[in-house]
Amino acid sequence: MSNFKIQGNIADITKRNIFFGEVEVESGKIKSINKISEAKNGAHFILPGFIDSHVHIESSMLIPSEFARLAVVHGTVSTISDPHEIANVCGMDGVEFMIENGKTVPFKFNFGAPSCVPATIFETAGAELNHDDVKSLLERPEIKYLSEMMNFPGVLYKDEEVLKKIAAAHELGKPVDGHAPGLRGDAVQRYINAGISTDHECFTAEEALDKLQRGMKILIREGSAAKNFEALIDLLNDWPERMMFCSDDKHPDGLVESHINALCARAVAKGIDVFNVLQAACINPILHYKLDVGQLQTGDFADFIVAEDLISFKIKQTYIDGVLLAENGQTVGDWVKHLEDRESVNHFDCSFKKEKDFVYAFAGQSEIPVIEALDGQLITNRLSAKPEVSNGNIISDLENDVLKMVVVNRYHDAPIAVSFVKNFGLKQGAIASSVAHDSHNIIAVGVDDKSICDAVNLVIKETGGVVALGNGKEEILALPVAGLMSNENGYKVAESYTSIDKFAKELGSTLVAPFMTLSFMALLVIPHLKLSDKGLFNGDTFEFV
Repeated sequence: MSNFKIQGNIADITKRNIFFGEVEVESGKIKSINKISEAKNGAHFILPGFIDSHVHIESSMLIPSEFARLAVVHGTVSTISDPHEIANVCGMDGVEFMIENGKTVPFKFNFGAPSCVPATIFETAGAELNHDDVKSLLERPEIKYLSEMMNFPGVLYKDEEVLKKIAAAHELGKPVDGHAPGLRGDAVQRYINAGISTDHECFTAEEALDKLQRGMKILIREGSAAKNFEALIDLLNDWPERMMFCSDDKHPDGLVESHINALCARAVAKGIDVFNVLQAACINPILHYKLDVGQLQTGDFADFIVAEDLISFKIKQTYIDGVLLAENGQTVGDWVKHLEDRESVNHFDCSFKKEKDFVYAFAGQSEIPVIEALDGQLITNRLSAKPEVSNGNIISDLENDVLKMVVVNRYHDAPIAVSFVKNFGLKQGAIASSVAHDSHNIIAVGVDDKSICDAVNLVIKETGGVVALGNGKEEILALPVAGLMSNENGYKVAESYTSIDKFAKELGSTLVAPFMTLSFMALLVIPHLKLSDKGLFNGDTFEFV
């Protein structure tokens, strides 16, 4: 590790002070911070590094080492990462893969023990983690917390398995993350009383304020799918000690553009006090999760960044443990492990499908239930539509944009679940994906059975990926790591994703992020109507339609 000195306007967030000075680094730690003068105009700013306080790395379609390569450029030095997605596919082996791959780079990943695998009993997942598995993970030093407790009914009704997982975290002195969309009043108080300390699912300022006043810490989420920044940011001026920033789900093209730095710039532009912004972005996650990440104080790990200013938050340099890892939008040095050395994990065991497997027979019904996909939302509506019938079968109705959607079990051969969805807008072909929260079976939507079948078979052939086909053309982004991630260069993956997203729109999709929207059409824990591999599901009554 190199020893060096660096000068600039230094932000001491604890003392809420900025001065021009010098940081001296020795053996990966900050040896001294010396004030030279008051803050200087035109000088760059030295800040603690940014932390994403809740993210599923898998949603970037990148393995941890490649996620790190893209994130450090934007001043991110650490993440609080829930490996829930890969755990639903590969169980303990998946969590182990994330930890070990994360260790191949000098980035500070902090993984949680997934609390809800599988997410529900109404779908087929690839694995199950019981309270003994969760406890064994929590006993590991690399596991910093119990990941989001999505089973909030289980908490409220004192499900034994759920309470044992929470108790294991408390016994080991590790925090428990929450997931309680819309929970208010007495119900959320009972949820908090169970020892759950955070929530990243607030959609309104009123909901977030209710939770803050009851002692919860609130994460302001702005990802590729769910965006709550505008609704919640004004609370930061009154609650700077109790809020953090997170992305939750970040697609690769979005990560190439920006990360937590963009939220800082937006917050300052809205008039939020810059020290409150930096407290949320850099300090609060360290204190809450007890991270081995520096706060830019003497004796700390030398995890800091150099920003051009405190308006755009354009990052000039990123240091972790005193090592320069990124400079002027590029990573520095060969710090990412060679691609060919990367091991992989997966769980894919279904055979190729035939066109007739996707047929939906007409049974004389005058109406069929239809899922209404909403752009930029995880929630869906329930509609009814008159079926379009051909040769005794219900088919996609292009004129009214009611398209056939299927979920195919990828863990073993089983009957295919078929339903209909509105708002995808396809006029040609089909799109398909093995990223389908939370069990990650294969999900596809298309204009006819042949297109749907071809798209699904392409995903099976690659043992995971996202596919678009139509007009005599096909594109695939292969995701061989658990059917969720590529082990290719992160920038190359982002380019491929941008291309396939564009192609889906050329096929007629009117959605901002067609693949992101598709991936949430099987997420049963968010109402109102969803499709699992076992059938059409009512998220309000928690039963099949």
